[in-house]
Amino acid sequence: MQSIAKPRLSLLRIIEMNIGFFGLQFSFGLQQANMGPIYGFLGAEEATMPLLWLAGPMTGLLVQPIVGAMSDRTSSRYGRRTPYFLIGAIICSISLFLMPYSSTLWMAASLLWILDAGNNITMEPYRAYVADRLVPDQRSIGFLTQSAFTGLAQTLSYLAPTLLTSFVARDVLDANGIPVVVKIAFIIGAILSISTIAWSVWRVPELPMSDEEKATLADKPLTPAATLADIVSAIREMPKAMRQLSLAMLCQWYAMFAYWQYITFAVGRSLYDTSDPSSAAFRDATLTTQQAGALYNFIAFLGALVLIPIVRKLGARLTHAFCLTASGIAMLLIPGVETTAALFMLMLGIGIGWAGMMGNTYVMLADAIPPERNGIYMGIFNMFIVIPMLIQTLTMPLFYEPLLGGDPRNVLLLGGALMILGAIATMFVDAGRPVPKVMQPQAG
Repeated sequence: MQSIAKPRLSLLRIIEMNIGFFGLQFSFGLQQANMGPIYGFLGAEEATMPLLWLAGPMTGLLVQPIVGAMSDRTSSRYGRRTPYFLIGAIICSISLFLMPYSSTLWMAASLLWILDAGNNITMEPYRAYVADRLVPDQRSIGFLTQSAFTGLAQTLSYLAPTLLTSFVARDVLDANGIPVVVKIAFIIGAILSISTIAWSVWRVPELPMSDEEKATLADKPLTPAATLADIVSAIREMPKAMRQLSLAMLCQWYAMFAYWQYITFAVGRSLYDTSDPSSAAFRDATLTTQQAGALYNFIAFLGALVLIPIVRKLGARLTHAFCLTASGIAMLLIPGVETTAALFMLMLGIGIGWAGMMGNTYVMLADAIPPERNGIYMGIFNMFIVIPMLIQTLTMPLFYEPLLGGDPRNVLLLGGALMILGAIATMFVDAGRPVPKVMQPQAG
């Protein structure tokens, strides 16, 4: 729903409104870099690893559409989206603090469910908040700035355990076999999760609603039945371009989720000749993977900034197809690397792809959906992310041994092929063309 005439925001304000995304993505980065190893330290088997990551897709599938519909119908003194930001950030912070103290596999898996629920409560209204606050020709700047913060946050979250080895030895473990540097990284994440969200909503508050908008909301009660009916209606009336995005999203998110789950195990085999999570070599593989992850996220940070003028000129669709192709080629080449330097070079492709996934798809989406339903469609769009993750979680254990030979390097080959298929599918989406600039008063 649009509020009163929106002013153009300065670049500084666009940056400040996305600082909260830094804390949110630092949390996601800690999960991506550390949950696989944590599960390994606690005794998980490789073949069943995807089932332990079920929390992300399931909570996203359930939470984001509901929160999206609710935030569209919310009217409070703090705004429509802000209450959800803050509640989700508090849940994230508590879960991040407790995660590295997990003593059993079930405890770590349970905390991941709570953590992902909090992340999803925050994530969906944050996307809608950016779409709400910016005029159409500034949305590419807004979402690609968000993508840049994703890259920067995940760079630091991936790199945090390695940086902390300057103060604490990498082989110092707690009673559960979890490195102490991982514990400290999660505590840092807990602090950032709440503090950065609070900064953004303080510096760039939501615009007040007009009397007409308040009257419209008064006729839309915030009840479970009304929320469910709104979700069903929105799915039935989904814009064509949004439906077209679903195939590309299926390919790219299946591939990326598989990458996060198996990259450490693939590097362990390729560079360290180990598949034993309790070995010193596997801990070295974990740190190498985290360094590679930091590098691709730093590339995503820089890449997102570079993509801003490119998307303006060429449009998000063509740009995104290129990004996915670069990521796909990198995934196909990673299993054959023989040196750490070669692995790090391939992070260029992974980083470019990640920048596109976190920015370009939302530029295309914002072009396609009615502004008064930003919240619910941003929530439903998350289903295009979590359903591929859910499919990957349920199918990978079925063919990991018989089709992929029980080798995590073959998972990356599958991911690379899917990324390239996603690039092809993107070119059939009727959205993401260049948007002409509209002159409006600037504020902030």
